[in-house]
Amino acid sequence: MKKTLSRTEIASPDPGDVWFFAYGSLLWSPGFQVVQKYRAQLFGWHRRFCVNSTMYRGTPEAPGLVLGLDRGGSCIGFALKICASERDEVLAKLTLREMQEEIYSCRPVNLRICDGNLSAITLTVNRDHRLYFPAMNINQVAKRIASSVGDRGSNKEYLENTVSSLAHEGIDDRSLSLLLDRVRKFG
Repeated sequence: MKKTLSRTEIASPDPGDVWFFAYGSLLWSPGFQVVQKYRAQLFGWHRRFCVNSTMYRGTPEAPGLVLGLDRGGSCIGFALKICASERDEVLAKLTLREMQEEIYSCRPVNLRICDGNLSAITLTVNRDHRLYFPAMNINQVAKRIASSVGDRGSNKEYLENTVSSLAHEGIDDRSLSLLLDRVRKFG
């Protein structure tokens, strides 16, 4: 699979059905019909609140934080299948939803699933972008999440939905659960 990146659109280099690796809000709000899904692990990237949200979960004056895949480690999420007949429509919708600010790059990845490997695409954070949020301590992140609200609701709700969705599927992301406990103490 050729490793091409795009900051402006979500596209797959291969024809036919598309597998998309979901690690955040696409787990609980994909915005498209998921025809099949697999629990999957991505190596070399980890889920982290590393994107300042000035629209969906915050404002320009009081940015919230949303998840991105940042370099290092690994992440357990889901490979979501988009069938070929809906591919163009779904990828266009996802592009409008996720790529407006060019904070993410769409990249081909290899996922580990229960019975082997799977080629997919996913979104990784661009560290050189103005909305990239470098690591801070858990209390600073929790305070920001506890107090932020944007067009799509509270930042706390975003975190709760992600933790709940992962737990419902048997995935225990301890760092997100610990963060949610801290957020609840602040708000």
